[in-house]
Amino acid sequence: MDAQCSAKVNARKRRKEAPGPNGATEEDGVPFKVQRCAVGLRKPAPFSDEIEVDFSKPYVRVTMEEASRGTPCERPVRVYADGIFDLFHSGHARALMQAKNLFPNTYLIVGVCSDELTHNFKGFTVMNENERYDAVQHCRYVDEVVRNAPWTLTPEFLAEHRIDFVAHDDIPYSSAGSDDVYKHIKEAGMFAPTQRTEGISTSDIITRIVRDYDVYARRNLQRGYTAKELNVSFINEKKYHLQERVDKVKKKVKDVEEKSKEFVQKVEEKSIDLIQKWEEKSREFIGSFLEMFGPEGALLSVEFQTVTPTLNLRTATKERQLGQEDPGLGEPEQPVLQVTSLAHTKEGLHLRSLLCTHLPSPRALFHCLCSRDLNREIVIFITFF
Repeated sequence: MDAQCSAKVNARKRRKEAPGPNGATEEDGVPFKVQRCAVGLRKPAPFSDEIEVDFSKPYVRVTMEEASRGTPCERPVRVYADGIFDLFHSGHARALMQAKNLFPNTYLIVGVCSDELTHNFKGFTVMNENERYDAVQHCRYVDEVVRNAPWTLTPEFLAEHRIDFVAHDDIPYSSAGSDDVYKHIKEAGMFAPTQRTEGISTSDIITRIVRDYDVYARRNLQRGYTAKELNVSFINEKKYHLQERVDKVKKKVKDVEEKSKEFVQKVEEKSIDLIQKWEEKSREFIGSFLEMFGPEGALLSVEFQTVTPTLNLRTATKERQLGQEDPGLGEPEQPVLQVTSLAHTKEGLHLRSLLCTHLPSPRALFHCLCSRDLNREIVIFITFF
């Protein structure tokens, strides 16, 4: 047992002696981080009038130094932020996030002004007060929501909600006859400034809708809203429907143009590929033909020479094919081969055919198939019977 106790004591000493974040120790004054109160992470933040407060415990404000250093978990720094929060957007959420992260242990209370106060001091809202309450309730940084928050913070209100600091941007907020409604809070040392998010605000969103009113009116008409609900006149309703039909026709024409361009492009690509294939095939065919039948081809190529046919050459002329006899050559013998020539001349291609009973010599064969006064190439086909 003694060994176990000593081991635990040594472990505690090592944890105390161990350096803090970035190698710092407790003597360096590193603020003590505690788990933040985050009720809104699991369910909507409660309203302040629904929370029971123990007023028996005295309320003592913490200083800025104490809040920055860190407070115990059971005593979070109570920060208050108020606003209208109409059309709740990312600018609102970022401001509340900054307020939540002002101190290591922060309990964020958010006050939302009612419709009556807002319409009197600022103007008409898009969302009613209940919708604005609900939007703030569901922000993850909010721990408590105050309904019907006052326009100007009084000492009684600060004491009632036990507020330590008030968070808002540092720009003077002139309203209700005052140059800055937070002036007395700043003088009391309870003001904690936050930064505005540029480029986004409720007024900016409304400006976009007003600027593109026709677009959004047509959009809602398409989604099933009636002209009466949108406060659109009969003439404007018909105009919007006509514009919608025109836009549909334009879109169809544009789609057809794009598809036709794609089709023409594909046809051009395929035609180019087809022409290239034809050229390749034609070159291949011509090359193979010349290899077989050209001057240096596999078959015999004969140069033109003027010779006399040999006596052993027996031809079956056209007359013999018709049954006529040649008395100079006796009875026709059975042909043993057929010779066909394809000659290329300046006048064009000439085809001649010859039936032979004996295998002729190349020169006699060429002399019989070609004219004596032409210099040309021939291709000879020999068929044996």
